[in-house]
Amino acid sequence: MDPSGAGMSFHRLDKVRDKRFWSVRVNSDVRLIVHRTDGCLMLCYVDHHDLAYRWAERRVLENHPVTGAAQFVEVCERIEEVVVPSFVPAPPAPKPKALAHVSDADLLAHGVPEDWLEAVRQADEETILDVAQHLPAEAAEAVLQWSTHSQPDPPAEPTDGDGFAHPDAQRRFRLVATQEELQAALDAPWLAWTVFLHPAQRACVEKAYNGPARISGSAGTGKTVVALHRAAHLARRHEQAEVLLTTFSDALAHLLRRHLGTLLAQEPRVAERITVRPLDAVAERLYGAVLGPCALAPAADVERFAAEAVSASPGCTFSAGFVMAEWLEVVDAQRIIDWDGYRSANRRGRRIRLTEAQRGACWDALSQINGRMAASGIITRSGLYAALAHHFRTGRSPYEYVVVDEAQDVSAAQLRFLAALVGNRPDGLFFAGDLGQRIFQRPFSWSEQGVEVRGRSRTLRVNYRTSHQIRAQADRLLDPELRDVDGNAESRDGTVSVFQGPAPHVEVHATADEERDAVAAWLGELPAGGIGPGEVGLFVRTAAQIGRAEAAAAQAGLPYVVLDERVEIPEERAVICTMHLAKGLEYRAVAVMACDQDVLPDSERLGAAADESDLDEAYNGERRLLYVACTRARDRLLVTAVAPGSEYLEDMR
Repeated sequence: MDPSGAGMSFHRLDKVRDKRFWSVRVNSDVRLIVHRTDGCLMLCYVDHHDLAYRWAERRVLENHPVTGAAQFVEVCERIEEVVVPSFVPAPPAPKPKALAHVSDADLLAHGVPEDWLEAVRQADEETILDVAQHLPAEAAEAVLQWSTHSQPDPPAEPTDGDGFAHPDAQRRFRLVATQEELQAALDAPWLAWTVFLHPAQRACVEKAYNGPARISGSAGTGKTVVALHRAAHLARRHEQAEVLLTTFSDALAHLLRRHLGTLLAQEPRVAERITVRPLDAVAERLYGAVLGPCALAPAADVERFAAEAVSASPGCTFSAGFVMAEWLEVVDAQRIIDWDGYRSANRRGRRIRLTEAQRGACWDALSQINGRMAASGIITRSGLYAALAHHFRTGRSPYEYVVVDEAQDVSAAQLRFLAALVGNRPDGLFFAGDLGQRIFQRPFSWSEQGVEVRGRSRTLRVNYRTSHQIRAQADRLLDPELRDVDGNAESRDGTVSVFQGPAPHVEVHATADEERDAVAAWLGELPAGGIGPGEVGLFVRTAAQIGRAEAAAAQAGLPYVVLDERVEIPEERAVICTMHLAKGLEYRAVAVMACDQDVLPDSERLGAAADESDLDEAYNGERRLLYVACTRARDRLLVTAVAPGSEYLEDMR
């Protein structure tokens, strides 16, 4: 704050284009790079002596001539080749330019520095990623989206004078006016600095919606960060309101609670009005509070009731598995209690069509399941949510606003309950999710459950978590565009990652011992890259393969914990868990093991399919599950199997 203070050893840098860069000595090795003007002192960079000087020599700080945003611009060096005539074969035909369809005016409007226009113009599909790494963030995002034939968001309005006031500049510069503000910033937990909002994300957080809204985006695009900030924004804006931030699992709710505590560390009165719990826990607590105790039906009981009902219904020619699925997905989900209700019921998602006569025969068994459930005094979770939805349509809700993370795995019964909690209140419901990561629920129409998000949906396209190489390879597991039952489209085209990394490895080994040795060797190399145990995840399809991951970790000398729903995620140990529990987690390095032919897709899940519809959903669900596991990785990804390996690995290759 005081450049003239004692102990501030300033040194003017000679080999720099921007003469306002100075170095400040921290000790015999470490240097700060500062940008010094009459009006301010900017801390720009810190590194070892030579690396710090090299950073300053290759950059200038300037306001963009079109947008007005302050930018660090790398010096763009041009190397001209002198061609000596000789008799050599003709060179190959030049590759098409990646941005031939974009004008200079558009490039400048999105923040491409003038010195980099030519380099951007000359880049082809193979070199455009390398060029983008040297551009300011807003320019890199636009360039990469154009290169995938997508249209970037419109640029922010230009600013005159103060380059730090521009929204793009506020991505990278933090203005501190007082000693106290600086101290508060330095004292804040590091995680508070990493919960960053991209301008497109901030628009989603702060927008006022006249009904339910949903944001989507592939893995790593910051949907959870948006959900966190949205909950905080609603609690700040509505000073007396209670906000529910929820998701589908205990582990994810624990992470949300931890991140929210960091985000609102300086705002305890805001934080105390935000409840963070998994949705099932919220429902059970509310049911006990407003309707009294309940007994939830074990899955084994429903299976037994279905088998007994089929045996007792001679006219029913369907299997017990089909009848149980029909009861769970149609009768129980829609709370059907009589033949008239079932005869007219919507069976969307059940691909085997039933005539009225077949429905009648099936109803004989379905009605018996209803009777057995009532006689036992037990209810399913669908029944619990239905009872709560009925209560809160007229009763007073404890929450004015609800924010749901991982919303793709919300069930129809849960959605009706959430809609009943907030009614038609503007901004009442906010969802964040990705159809490509749906692993628990079958698709259904949101609009038929009274939640209409058409016209209030947006897709995030900038990936901060996963390297370009990992994201591009994992995306091969899914279709480029996914649609929900209501016709809302989520496209993966145009999604860009803001950083690069090593290519993922997909390996199929002859034996489990060879796989263990290979994974252990890979784990052993991670510390040399600065990756600690708490930054490593090992995932397998089911609990039956956990031992294979443990053997690899033990051989590598890696401290680890096996995660389940009750174990809190540690900070200093690697995590070993199933792919389902990996949902929502992220690590710098991930090994996805035991992707064998009879493990993925899971043979038990395929065998339980009652019809062709169930079988298709099982195959696609297993594919999405592998996508979820792979996209937990930030920098490094290893996928292994024992020969012949899962059929999905060929798609990744």
